[in-house]
Amino acid sequence: MGVIKKKTATRGTEGGVKYVCDVRIRCAHHICNEYDLCVPCFSNGETSHNHDPKSHPYSVIEQHSIPIFTKDWGADEELLLLEGAESYGLGSWADIADHIGGYRTKDEVRDHYYKTYVESSKFPLPERASPSDRALIEEIPREKFQARKKRRIEERKEAEKDAGKNLASAPPKQKPTASVPACHEVAGYMPGRLEFETEFVNEAEEAVQHMQFEPGEGINPRTGELEPEMELKMTVMDIYNTRLTTRAERKRVIFEHHLLEYRDNTKEDKKKTKEQRELLSKAKPFARMMNHSDFKEYCKGLEREYDLRQAIGQLQDWRQMRIGDLKAGTEYEQEKFQRAQRPPPTGAFDRLASNRIGKPTPPVETASAASVFTAPDLPIRLQQQNGIYTPHASPNARSPLATNDKVLTNVHANGTLTPQSGKSRYVVQPLSNVPPLKLNNENATDLHLLTKEEQELCCVLRLYPKPYLVVKEHLMKEAMKQGGNLKRKTAREICKIDVNKGGRIFDFFVNSGWIGKA
Repeated sequence: MGVIKKKTATRGTEGGVKYVCDVRIRCAHHICNEYDLCVPCFSNGETSHNHDPKSHPYSVIEQHSIPIFTKDWGADEELLLLEGAESYGLGSWADIADHIGGYRTKDEVRDHYYKTYVESSKFPLPERASPSDRALIEEIPREKFQARKKRRIEERKEAEKDAGKNLASAPPKQKPTASVPACHEVAGYMPGRLEFETEFVNEAEEAVQHMQFEPGEGINPRTGELEPEMELKMTVMDIYNTRLTTRAERKRVIFEHHLLEYRDNTKEDKKKTKEQRELLSKAKPFARMMNHSDFKEYCKGLEREYDLRQAIGQLQDWRQMRIGDLKAGTEYEQEKFQRAQRPPPTGAFDRLASNRIGKPTPPVETASAASVFTAPDLPIRLQQQNGIYTPHASPNARSPLATNDKVLTNVHANGTLTPQSGKSRYVVQPLSNVPPLKLNNENATDLHLLTKEEQELCCVLRLYPKPYLVVKEHLMKEAMKQGGNLKRKTAREICKIDVNKGGRIFDFFVNSGWIGKA
């Protein structure tokens, strides 16, 4: 009997789904499902099973190894491509390439799909989707196309053999001798079967292990509806299938995010701080909604946000302690660390006892997450990247704990520094015939961004806080470009306001020590 059976090609071989005969006769009756006969058997009227050659319709089927959309892809490969995309899902290009066969690579399959289908002007159809378009078939006959395909398969087969010979000298990877839970670094995982000793909802099979179905069973012959017992069985089967789907989804997350590589993941976790590990542990549930690369980028963004928050908290602490430069901030952090390591005084005379106790040698402090944003080269990096100016620390800068000198604080959003009250106070000279402006939180919502001296300056010059901050930022940037010095005429041109107001602002900045007279 010449019934034709289709065979599935192995990984990377000459075809995905292939038939023994190039031309076959398929029964078109609904009783015969995929029932094919070779030409000699069909001509002799051979039959088997439910097939009746006298009354059943039939159709002639031949291999579609002809180009229809592109010159190097046949119709059979196009069908296998769409069938593989439907079975494995778009993105699983390696599985789709194995389904197509013909030594097609995953990159080749992906590029062909995007170029032929996605980038087509007739999306979702290809450019040559019309059945009347036979230009490629007439240009490249079937015999010529099949010869090219055979030559390509042979060349890639030889190249694969040569590559295997070159890698023969390398030591082979050690594979587990048996698929048992003890053969993997994760306890309970069986690598040969890609299963776990205890699966998700491990008792799911118990509900259906004794369930039986017979043909025609459970249908009422009078009404044609399902009987209650059969409906109950189908409900139990739906619950079982839902559990299997959930189990497969959890396995997909484990395999895709490399959670079975326990040793490598442990090494990466040891490089992170305790706070970072806790933060990433809270973000793990989102891995089920992302692929591995997107989840990695998401975690990097969370770590950077955490570092920025730490740096902002440290800068706010410095501002509260009246610290205006990075050198003083570094000294403050060192003294703060030494005070934390110093033991409490003992005895009746606490002050004398604390002097007699030997100070322990402070351990080497590792760089914190915020040190990246408060390093000594921060002004240079901000100057190069964002154009924000922060004055350099003077060589004679001292710790705020041991000095009462004037320091620069009150860091604003524009990156400049404003003065706090010191020993000398600058008095703004009023303008002639210009009454001062009364500023409060109602008519000036940004008033809290200015110090008392700046508020007084804005009141005298009748400037609102927001325009003043814009002028301040431009003056600081221009002074930074010219080495910290600025001419009065240049300052007036930059302000683009009344020359008298621009002069008052320039004098205020010079007296505050922000810029120098050129």
